[in-house]
Amino acid sequence: MALDAPRHGAAYAGCWKIPGGGLEEGEDLLAGLRREVREETGLDISAYPIELLDDSMTGESEKTLKETGERVLAKMQFNTYKVQLDKPASEIKITLDPHEFAEYKWCTAADLKSLKLSPPSVELFTKLGLL
Repeated sequence: MALDAPRHGAAYAGCWKIPGGGLEEGEDLLAGLRREVREETGLDISAYPIELLDDSMTGESEKTLKETGERVLAKMQFNTYKVQLDKPASEIKITLDPHEFAEYKWCTAADLKSLKLSPPSVELFTKLGLL
């Protein structure tokens, strides 16, 4: 889990969430997943098995466009994937993008109940039976 940075225009500032983001033009879902994880955490997941867990969730949140400063309503579809890493969390080096996240932590399902989660994270973890 990563703590959303308290930046201007952040959709879920101050909430814990799973790293992710939008697709670039012409990018498929898996390429977007790999890019977003690498950009936000420094972790290259291209060599690991990836499984789609859920693609039915949607959400809306206000955000500020970087280019113009305009406040807009962002309509989002959340595709949630499981990535099977081949080493313990303590051995995985994470380098957060400071514009995206303030900190990170590896969590167990029990840990999730004590975190201030983003609304989509609450919905997802509830759907998966973790909350």
